[in-house]
Amino acid sequence: MASAGIYTGSPLVDVPQDQWQRTIDINLTGVFLTNQVIAPIMMKQESGSIINLSSMAGKTSWPASAEYSASKSGVIGLTRSVAMELAPYGATVNAVCPGNTLTDMVRNVAVKVGALDGLSGEGWLKQRAMDCPMKRLAEPWEIAGVIAFLASEDSRYLTGQAIEVDGGLIMS
Repeated sequence: MASAGIYTGSPLVDVPQDQWQRTIDINLTGVFLTNQVIAPIMMKQESGSIINLSSMAGKTSWPASAEYSASKSGVIGLTRSVAMELAPYGATVNAVCPGNTLTDMVRNVAVKVGALDGLSGEGWLKQRAMDCPMKRLAEPWEIAGVIAFLASEDSRYLTGQAIEVDGGLIMS
């Protein structure tokens, strides 16, 4: 699984090029390099499953997220391309696109981005929960369950997908 990621939460006009590049390097290039190293193994064994961690930000966006959204959209495109290359070898490649999940990273984002909106970190998290049809944020284990499914034999005919695990946020 390729899952490293950072989020800086800066408005577009305040994003220095080195911050842009660092986000792309970690969030997209890191996934690319992981896939590149693993692909020959999967091709040789004619099976396997690559699971890339994207984000709902790869399918939608909001202010102060240009570099993050661009990197996570790139992960979805990379996932589809690698899936096309590995499908003839019996390997699957999918992306998981979590919504706001109660992790340390999201809590840090809440403090920084909440301040831009005049909210406390907790206030921002509560507002994000209300944006979601399920009226709550995800717990990490809920994302892990989808990842476990994609790694299992039950998902052998599922490839090239970017699966939203966001409590319905993307549809609201």
